[in-house]
Amino acid sequence: MKKGIHPDYHPVVFRDPGADYAFLSRSTITSDKTVEWSDGNTYPVVDVDVSSASHPFYTGRNRVLDTAGRVERFNQRYGRG
Repeated sequence: MKKGIHPDYHPVVFRDPGADYAFLSRSTITSDKTVEWSDGNTYPVVDVDVSSASHPFYTGRNRVLDTAGRVERFNQRYGRG
């Protein structure tokens, strides 16, 4: 790798406050907020809106849409005459 052209790649804590879930990863993102992690080190923290702990697909709370029923209703309303 060439020196001086790549952004700083460092450990960052990503936190989902709605699900009370956090994980430590590496990223180039920066943040002014910090948090003390369980290993005793302090890392920058980035709050995210959705994580695997709160996303409906991963938690099993997703809905299955009835697309066949919608097509039938459309055809009944505006049907092929």
